[in-house]
Amino acid sequence: MKAFFIVCPLVFLAGLVDSIGGGGGLISLPAYLLAGLPVHTAIATNKLSSSIGTSVSTGRFIRHGYVHFKFAGPCLLFSIAGSILGSNLSLMASDRILRNFLMVVLPVAAFFVLFNRKKEIPEGGTAITGKMYAIGFISALLIGIYDGFYGPGTGTFLLLAFTGLAKTDLHTAAGTTKVLNLTSNITALFTFLVHREVLFPLGLAAAVFCMAGHYIGAGLVDKNGMKVIRPIILTVLTLLFIKILTE
Repeated sequence: MKAFFIVCPLVFLAGLVDSIGGGGGLISLPAYLLAGLPVHTAIATNKLSSSIGTSVSTGRFIRHGYVHFKFAGPCLLFSIAGSILGSNLSLMASDRILRNFLMVVLPVAAFFVLFNRKKEIPEGGTAITGKMYAIGFISALLIGIYDGFYGPGTGTFLLLAFTGLAKTDLHTAAGTTKVLNLTSNITALFTFLVHREVLFPLGLAAAVFCMAGHYIGAGLVDKNGMKVIRPIILTVLTLLFIKILTE
């Protein structure tokens, strides 16, 4: 029961943060670790709750026509391949290696999420070129590996790759990011399910809180959203680092 009281409120905050400006994984994964779950189980169970939450927002993007399927479709295959590789690499690594790697990866992911300044990018009409496809495939593969291995910050990394490197328009980048993020999440989830690393009762309960956070956060989106996000993420990461260092 202790794990539920720690994880569910923090995953609610993760959904809230994710709906305002992204980066919810920087709270949800540490939440499971703070509750005392082994690293593999924490990553696997986080995939369950985040997959359910991401499916809601992805469905909304598809309904509004924001997904460029001619671009997202081929990228999706590379994302699946990367996620399979990443999740299997994660299962092969020891808990200690994962914890040490976590100490490096989470601050880097947090930096990109918290201090990424979104550029003004045209919102429609971009023709997809061969160069865009090539960059999209490579980005989907590499970030898919990262998402299968850990996950926090995946959405931000994909968005940066598509807008900054591939130079796609904002709608194409955002829609493709949602589809690939959901795909790599579900792919990794299946891999962890096969190895029985997922804690269903906790993951499903957390998913309900995650969706509630998304719903409430949708009404709080404004220009000062990052002022809400930064202290929450930094506080959770600080607590996690203290816990890891004192074990």
